[in-house]
Amino acid sequence: MPITLSFARGSEVRVIARHGGGGSAWNIGDGGRYGRLLMPDDAPDDTPPPDGTSPADETTGRGDLPDVGDPESTDLDAAGDASGDATPAALADADIRDALPEDLDAAGYVGPYLFPNNNRRRIPAYLYWGIAAVCAVVWFIYRDGDNPVVNGGFLAAAIGLVLIGAYSFVSGWNLDVDERDALVVATRQVGFPVGHASAQMGWRGLLSRPTWRILLYSAEDPPDKRGLVLVDGLDASVVEWFVEDNPEDWTDLSI
Repeated sequence: MPITLSFARGSEVRVIARHGGGGSAWNIGDGGRYGRLLMPDDAPDDTPPPDGTSPADETTGRGDLPDVGDPESTDLDAAGDASGDATPAALADADIRDALPEDLDAAGYVGPYLFPNNNRRRIPAYLYWGIAAVCAVVWFIYRDGDNPVVNGGFLAAAIGLVLIGAYSFVSGWNLDVDERDALVVATRQVGFPVGHASAQMGWRGLLSRPTWRILLYSAEDPPDKRGLVLVDGLDASVVEWFVEDNPEDWTDLSI
């Protein structure tokens, strides 16, 4: 009685060995390739394997099959997985990071850093106005015809884009005060020698007026005081400020 040894994963079935039913000789195979394995008390059997390939070399007990124990010549992994597919490791939350645009990322930059001017926010305004002009021209050309595509919606879209572009243009203030000027103003305002400091750009009001947020620490080690000063990006006026005793513990950071 023939005996077949195989294993399956999903829809894949792979034949490992077959016994032809006579003696103790096994046909060893890997997915349809067969050789001959002779047991010690078995006589050579010249019966061809089921797929018609030639018998294996009786001296070695194997044909030209790859070594199933060699990871470079088989798909089987240590767990017996015949698919060879490696499941990618899931990313942890700690491995996911937001990335800054290249012109805003100062990490590793050598030399004077120029903060991007706020007036580049006017670029979308020009795009809105250009699209509005195209819509208005198309509407004007076909306004008296029976074109099923061009109608009063083109004129309405043109008017809306003009208004949106106007808001975008007005809110694109020119940044006249850079971070160094803002730091000088903030240092004068807090009234103590400044050690560590950082600057952040923000916007306030409906017209998005640019405002510098300057965080300062006193020059002691560790700092005794810290302050926050909001400096207008157009005229360098102080919008708000406060100073307090430093509540942070810098013991581990002290030299």
